[in-house]
Amino acid sequence: MKCVTIRFLLLWWCCWWVSVAFVEAAISSHPEQERANQLWVSLLAEAERLRLPTKFLRVLPPDFIQFEFDELRTYAAEYHPGEHRMLLNRSLSLNAAGRVLKPLGRMTHKELEVLYHELFHAYMDYLMVRDVQLREPERSSQTLLHVATEQQVCRYGEVMITPIVQRMDEVESRYLTEAESWEALNETWAVFVGWVVWNQLELLQQTGKSTLLGERDARQWIPRLKRAFEQGEFRGYYVPEEPSERRLAQKRYLAKSSQLSLEEALVIMEQAFGFSNDFVKMADASLGPTWRSTCLTEKDRVN
Repeated sequence: MKCVTIRFLLLWWCCWWVSVAFVEAAISSHPEQERANQLWVSLLAEAERLRLPTKFLRVLPPDFIQFEFDELRTYAAEYHPGEHRMLLNRSLSLNAAGRVLKPLGRMTHKELEVLYHELFHAYMDYLMVRDVQLREPERSSQTLLHVATEQQVCRYGEVMITPIVQRMDEVESRYLTEAESWEALNETWAVFVGWVVWNQLELLQQTGKSTLLGERDARQWIPRLKRAFEQGEFRGYYVPEEPSERRLAQKRYLAKSSQLSLEEALVIMEQAFGFSNDFVKMADASLGPTWRSTCLTEKDRVN
C-alpha cells in the first residue's frame, strides 16, 4: 500500500512539475514574441516612412529572424540559414550597445544597403523552409522562388570565377555543387537587392521622389542600372565546399560574365520589390539583349 501511495505521489509531483514548467516557459516566451512583433512592426513602419521597399519583408513572420550583434572584422554582416540568425556589426545596433537594431532613420545609406542584403537572405531562407502554402498576397514569392530554382541549375551550376578578386579579366571555370550554386545565386541576388536600396536612397535624396512609385525617375535610375551591369557590379560569391580549395580562398567571387542576368534583375524588381510593371518593361527595353540570360526556361523548352 505504501509503495502504491509513493508511486502516486511521485506521479502527481512529476505532472505538477511539468505543468508548472510549461506554464513558466509559455509566460517567459510570450514577452519575447511580443517584443519581436513590436520590433518588426516598427521596422516595417519606418521603412515605409523612408520610402524603402517592404513587399518581401511583409512575407516574413515577425519572429523569424534572430538578430545578434558583435564586433565583426572580416565581414560587415552574416546570415546563417537554418538557424535564421542574422549577425550584424554592433554599429548597426542602437547606441552600438549590441542589443536591438538601430532605427532605420539613423542608419547611413551603406548600412541600409548591408541590412537589406541580409534581410533578403532571411527572406530566401524563409521561402525554402516554410511548411505552409503562401497566402494570396504572397504568390509573387512563389514565382520568385521558381525562377531562382531554374536559374540555379542553368546559370549557377557552371560559373566563371575571378581567382584574384582585383583582376577581373583573369577568369577560371568552376562546376559548383548544389550547395555552392545556391549560395552563389543567393549572394548575387542579395548584392542586387542592396544595390537597389542604396540607389533608391541616393535618388530619393537628390529628387525627393521614390522610384518604387512609378516611371518618373526612370531616366535617372535605368542608366545607373545599365552602368552597374557594364561594370560588373552584380557579382556574388560562394564558399568552396572542398577543404583544399577553401584553404586557398575563403570565398570565390563570380566573374563579370557570370554576374546577375537581366531576367533575374527584372524578376526581383517586380516580385520582391514591387516595381510597377511599366517601370520593369522600360528597364527591359532600355538594356536590350546584352545582359540577358542564355538559359532556356521550362516554357522555352516546351515550345
